[in-house]
Amino acid sequence: MNLRKQLETARHQLADHPAARLEAEILLAHTLESPRSFLYANPDLELPHKRRDAFRKLVHRRAMGEPIAYITGTREFWSLPLRVTQAVLIPRPETELLVETALQLIPLYAGWQVADLGTGSGAIALALASERRQCRFHATDVSSEALDLARENAQRLGLESVQFHAGSWSDPLHGQFNMIVSNPPYVAENDPHLQEGDCRFEPRHALTPGKDPMSAIRAITAETFPKLDAGGWLLLEHGPEQGAAVQETYRSSGFVEVETRQDLLGHERVTLGRKPGASGH
Repeated sequence: MNLRKQLETARHQLADHPAARLEAEILLAHTLESPRSFLYANPDLELPHKRRDAFRKLVHRRAMGEPIAYITGTREFWSLPLRVTQAVLIPRPETELLVETALQLIPLYAGWQVADLGTGSGAIALALASERRQCRFHATDVSSEALDLARENAQRLGLESVQFHAGSWSDPLHGQFNMIVSNPPYVAENDPHLQEGDCRFEPRHALTPGKDPMSAIRAITAETFPKLDAGGWLLLEHGPEQGAAVQETYRSSGFVEVETRQDLLGHERVTLGRKPGASGH
């Protein structure tokens, strides 16, 4: 069977997926270790038996619901090609709002100290590091597998301004910071969304902190306040119904200029607040 027929067969197998054609192309291009443009340029090319069998196995995995990012081992975030495995959360487009908001606050040529707590694949820290070359970044995670993956992504992208630390949230950090960012787990452990889509395959600890969906957010807000310089910022991603609760947590910890920003779908997604005092540059 040529590439055109292979793609058609795969599309039918993935018919339950909204982007069946695109996913079939991504998987075939991954099998051939080629860009998708190669498929368009060579539709009549016959697929060797080994490649054909490998492609069919990938399509079957996707048909069973496994996230395409885990199957291919890659996910693009902020235009950066990141390696991902089942040890980390798959970076999501809505998290780019956290990056956008941080970049609006960090002066272009500032030499800020910035921390990313619970870095996972390193997506947030590496996106910021790619845009603010004068800053120093510190990324933490409790998972050694996640840290190894994040280090690998940093090395492959040539982003040497990020240092990685093993530990819970800000525990392994020393010194003062101009900004701390995090996308912590914020879904209740009994939320039905955890049984749907990609969430079924992702590390549970990266999605939910347990029965209380706000527990990680409260812990981070309280423990980071003394680690921020006067005028320093805390930015957290959270669920669409949590904006008011997160704002209250910020204010009770002493933050000012607290506000919540919405993502492209109009959902509350990122809350930011500043430690009182003069801002350091």
